[in-house]
Amino acid sequence: MAKVIPFKGVRPKPEFARNVAALPYDVYNVEEARKVIEKENASFLAVDLPLATMPEGSDPKSENVYKKAQENMEKLEKEYLVQDENPSFYIYELIMDGRSQRGFVCCTSVDEYLNETIKKHENTIAHKEADRVKHIDALDAHTGPIFMVYKSREEIQNIIEEEVSKTPEVEFTSEDGITHRVWAIVDEKITHELEKEFLEVENLYIADGHHRSASAAKVAKMRRLDNPNYTGDEEYNHFLAVLFPMEVTKIFDYNRVVKDLNGLSKDEFLEKLEENFLVEKSPTSPYSPEGKGYFGLFLEGQWYKLKIKDSFIETDIVKSLDASILQDLVLNPILGIDDPRTNSRIDFVGGIRGLKELERRCETDMEVAFSMFPTSIEELVAVADSGENMPPKSTWFEPKLRSGLFIHKLK
Repeated sequence: MAKVIPFKGVRPKPEFARNVAALPYDVYNVEEARKVIEKENASFLAVDLPLATMPEGSDPKSENVYKKAQENMEKLEKEYLVQDENPSFYIYELIMDGRSQRGFVCCTSVDEYLNETIKKHENTIAHKEADRVKHIDALDAHTGPIFMVYKSREEIQNIIEEEVSKTPEVEFTSEDGITHRVWAIVDEKITHELEKEFLEVENLYIADGHHRSASAAKVAKMRRLDNPNYTGDEEYNHFLAVLFPMEVTKIFDYNRVVKDLNGLSKDEFLEKLEENFLVEKSPTSPYSPEGKGYFGLFLEGQWYKLKIKDSFIETDIVKSLDASILQDLVLNPILGIDDPRTNSRIDFVGGIRGLKELERRCETDMEVAFSMFPTSIEELVAVADSGENMPPKSTWFEPKLRSGLFIHKLK
């Protein structure tokens, strides 16, 4: 079952929603974030990435970073934000290139996360998790929603369709051309009906936000230990999420660029690739893989088409992923990238940037690029159901949920 909990959302006043809404903190570096905040001083990025509002050279591990997040949050609350009087559910629609995604905004259960009814497909990195634990604890709030998916139920979709036939409370188009709309569900009868219908959903799956969800669970466990009157109903036992039916989500390719050929010449590298792949110059430039098991290679101004040989196709759910194939047959054994999470010779380029970005990187700071076929939502669910983990950087979701449109207070 999936337990969904209404909450008293802290939200921007409608006239300021466009100013406050910000892309997630982890899509920026500090300098990029600084420029965004200088341009828009109401941006929620000042809360989610407070280091960007501190003097250059500030210690990113200092407790002052989290004090600054508190300070920036208080400033926004005074002028731009307001808390709803009653617990509510919300609908959040994003429209990108004419394609609509309607998400159900709620709180989900920390206990369901801990007992794995809410399923994961990625490991987290300790220092990133520790940062978000301190951030949540300092703000006493969840500020970044977790992107989750579920197997659609007609009964839920019918209710949502009825609600979005009403005038949205919030509607704006962000600088990247994405339209955002928000509805609050205030009718208690409809709220109870949605709670009941989601109990029939077997599992929720984290699509994006593994560090935020893991951190929310850790904060809950800390506070349980510190609370002698713990009941289980405290707000910190719930964390902020936006739930989307699987069929409306879109996963983009997540491509790779590598700094060098690990001491090999171009001909030596191509020769090694031919042991496991059919390699040919691409008839199109750039080359976008047409299906699973196909890869693009950009090297010295030329695009190549790679196809894994049938004899090397795996049946294991994780090993058969294209990200695993590239890592296990190319990046590790040929290019010496043993751990892509920590190796400084590799970088990852989200598909939203286009394949020309791979060419640009190879003309500036990298030598070779690989274009990937997108992971499917079915593959993500299958890996999560198996209890396994995907390789790092296997999925890139668009459009990105904006932070600051919904905030969940822990008290």
